[in-house]
Amino acid sequence: MGQSKEEFLEQFGGDYGYPDAPQGIDDLRAADFKRLEGMVYLDHAGATLYSEGQMADVSEDLMSNVYGNPHSQSDSSMATSDLVTSARHQVLKYFNASPRDYKCIFTSGATAALKLVGECFPWSRDSCYMYTMENHNSVLGIREYALSKGATVSAVDVEELVEPSKNHGSDSLFKVSKRSNQRRGDDAFLHNYQNGNLTGISAGNTLNLFAFPSECNFSGHKFNLSLVNLIKEGKFVGTSQEQGRWMVLIDAAKGCTTEPPNLTMYPADFVVCSFYKIFGYPTGIGALIVKNEAASLLNKTYFGGGTVAASIADIDFVQKRKSIEQVLEDGTISFLSISSLQYGFKIIDMLTISAIARHTASLATYVRKKMMNLKHSNEKNVCIIYGQQASKVKDLKMGPIITFNLKREDGTWFGYREVEKLASLSGIHLRTGCFCNPGACAKYLGLSHSDLVSNFEAGHVCWDDNDIINGKPTGAVRISFGYMSTYEDAEGFLKFLRSSFVSKAVGLNNGYMDTLNFDFIPDAWSQRPISDIRLKSIIIYPVKSCQGFSVQGWPLTTGGLKYDREWLLQGSGGEILTQKKVPELSSICTLIDLELGKLFLESPKCKDKLQISVLENWNHLTAEVDVYGQRYEVQTYGEKVNTWFSDAIGRPCTFMRCSSSKYRSCAIKGRRDRLCRDSRSKLNFVNEGQLLLVSEESIFDLNSRLSSSNGNGKQQVFVDAMRFRPNIVVSGSIPYNEDNWKRLNIGEAYFTSMGGCNRCQMINLSQSSGQVIKSKEPLATLASYRRQKGKILFGVLLNYEDGMDEEDDTVVERWIEVGQEVYPSTE
Repeated sequence: MGQSKEEFLEQFGGDYGYPDAPQGIDDLRAADFKRLEGMVYLDHAGATLYSEGQMADVSEDLMSNVYGNPHSQSDSSMATSDLVTSARHQVLKYFNASPRDYKCIFTSGATAALKLVGECFPWSRDSCYMYTMENHNSVLGIREYALSKGATVSAVDVEELVEPSKNHGSDSLFKVSKRSNQRRGDDAFLHNYQNGNLTGISAGNTLNLFAFPSECNFSGHKFNLSLVNLIKEGKFVGTSQEQGRWMVLIDAAKGCTTEPPNLTMYPADFVVCSFYKIFGYPTGIGALIVKNEAASLLNKTYFGGGTVAASIADIDFVQKRKSIEQVLEDGTISFLSISSLQYGFKIIDMLTISAIARHTASLATYVRKKMMNLKHSNEKNVCIIYGQQASKVKDLKMGPIITFNLKREDGTWFGYREVEKLASLSGIHLRTGCFCNPGACAKYLGLSHSDLVSNFEAGHVCWDDNDIINGKPTGAVRISFGYMSTYEDAEGFLKFLRSSFVSKAVGLNNGYMDTLNFDFIPDAWSQRPISDIRLKSIIIYPVKSCQGFSVQGWPLTTGGLKYDREWLLQGSGGEILTQKKVPELSSICTLIDLELGKLFLESPKCKDKLQISVLENWNHLTAEVDVYGQRYEVQTYGEKVNTWFSDAIGRPCTFMRCSSSKYRSCAIKGRRDRLCRDSRSKLNFVNEGQLLLVSEESIFDLNSRLSSSNGNGKQQVFVDAMRFRPNIVVSGSIPYNEDNWKRLNIGEAYFTSMGGCNRCQMINLSQSSGQVIKSKEPLATLASYRRQKGKILFGVLLNYEDGMDEEDDTVVERWIEVGQEVYPSTE
């Protein structure tokens, strides 16, 4: 045992690892989570993991018993009904809710339970729906029902105070900041309402709803559940000014994984949860725990199978069942999933929920403190943690979540997508973005309404790569611990942070990412006569993501190398197919015979080779498609061609050819006065530049690093130029000199550099014996020394700049040939 772990156990040993349980954390992990070997899973707030023993119990149960549809009286149906009843009681017990006071309604998840409340709540024009800013979108979505019925909607910030006296004489422990009211309706309706002239149900019968999470899934902040009693007793300052009766909804989807609300102490009217958040399996099943009195107020409009005592098809007659569960559950519930719940609760009962809370809290507290102490060489903080660090309350209760962003030594931000990308290469599973919690995200990141609107107008939407806009993060990074998390997981994550994001006071070119410098070539380089760099290889890729072929010489057009990436495959859903999505594309061989004017294709899954004329045929159907934000006019092919490709990759697809792309111009100059990547030039189906250049010397340097980093018995990794899918391979330079080339000419052909090529997971795909193998290399090694502002760069993108005669706009066809000298310029 290392010294660090000894120190950790000295501080947290009483809480960590389930010392009082039949099985400790190390034995539990070894027996039930063998699949986690070599990885660090830290997204338990998104979905925790099921255990092997749990799944074995589920399998044995389903293999040994017969469960029928519970809407019947057969033996198998009755067995299911008994099992469902038992499961309902088990769920109520988990929340310490008496079956006399509460009912368990099974839904497809917490979101469906929230939707059910919003849909059935008796909204009126006098109602108010109030919720805390720190709430999931699924809670915010209830406001659509409230607003559609004319109710008022309001968001509030609730701050727990250290000293109650600070709350301006209130007897509560909370400071409430109320946002502006939201209402829908015409101007006359609003005017009458605001002037008290609107008639409706009496104030005494008005029902209002207050919603808050037991634990914020963004920050990990645990809300004080005494809010429930204060609101229901009319003592909460946020609701005491509103007329009518207040009901309370708790979103426990995150909080119940370590501390389920005690409904005997805090009798909320509605509580929602999803079971996969608690013990990993099954998914697609959750619950609404509803107080009996509250359930009787819900107005369910729709009726389905199993919810009615009697109905007549051709007249308006229906009698719904008396059972709350049967009225609110539509159709046949997911009874096989419900049968599996007992095996998840079996684990929780073995470990105990209090021990799980202590175990996960010990890990989160340890990591949070270590992160807060991480500093760059200039003593500036690396981690900005949201939640407790920003709170004025020192003993604020926090769940096992840490949400943060990272800063560089110069104070600029690392984008969360960069963190996620590097974490993936290190075998670390975490979450990025706003986690469907826009209020908490805006609150902690300091994003105003105008920031949020301008970000959206700039193209930022959920789950995209726009992680930094106008110098501000648009989201964050979140790690979260589960009942099977270990100290080794925590240390693995901290090691990742230290090695990937903390700068050290060392010299230039030490291999750390911030030392990547594109200006390291001596100034005299551009003045040297260069005659030893030569064109070593030319590779053409006619079909995007399929194999290319090498040639000794090839013509250039305004789109770059003739026929390069001029064809692609589109999936049945309109998506563009690439090797990342369809690895089978890498097995399709291509060849173009310029004299015959034909494209030849071959696949191990197709008996016959395919021949396609490369001569433009305008008789083919034409259409427009969007490829990575660029609109293209394309030609499509007939059934024979599409069938061949569908057989080759094992899924339906459409083969299409680029007939034209829009010309794009850009007046913005990039780094070192380079033209931006939207330079005026024709693009076929390429991602950015027309051609990709790599050098043999850079590849040799990369392989040297791969060799030195793959000791200790690890399998040797070697990559050749083709792993990077280049069009041009040069030799005779020194490693990474190409980073500084601004222009170059090969023979009579002139090219402009568009900058470095940002690499992705696709370079980690290789073939062995016809099988596509995915590893973490070489991208992981490149990330250790070729990172710049969130990008992992290798090779440079080029645009061909001399394909058209300026006087008469005629295309001048030039060729490049292997062996030609390459003349780069850094000016």
